Amino acid sequence: MTMDATQYEDGSISYPGHPRGPDGAKPVGTIDLSEYTAEVITWTTSTATPPGVREPNTLAILEFDVEGETVRAIGQVTTDDVETGDEVEPVPVEELREPGAGIREPESQDWDGYRFEPV
Repeated sequence: MTMDATQYEDGSISYPGHPRGPDGAKPVGTIDLSEYTAEVITWTTSTATPPGVREPNTLAILEFDVEGETVRAIGQVTTDDVETGDEVEPVPVEELREPGAGIREPESQDWDGYRFEPV
């Protein structure tokens, strides 16, 4: 499993990727963010989560440094013990939420992804 960010012809990188980057730049490739660590910029813990999402659910805004370009992402953290400035690494998980708890057909969704674990 990869955590693909999109690199654009102007050198910028976004996650998730978009058909056009800054100033209309075209995508030229992808970078697997799962090979990098990130810094926690800020975080929060939700105690009233949607159906099928663990409770409490700690989320963080993270910043990756990829060859001098910053890339931000948001994601679940593996622990409630996280602080701004912590270094984290992406950890693959098979289910970010319970597939049967919601209004969508489980087969219509991807349930895997990444959580972030303090290094």
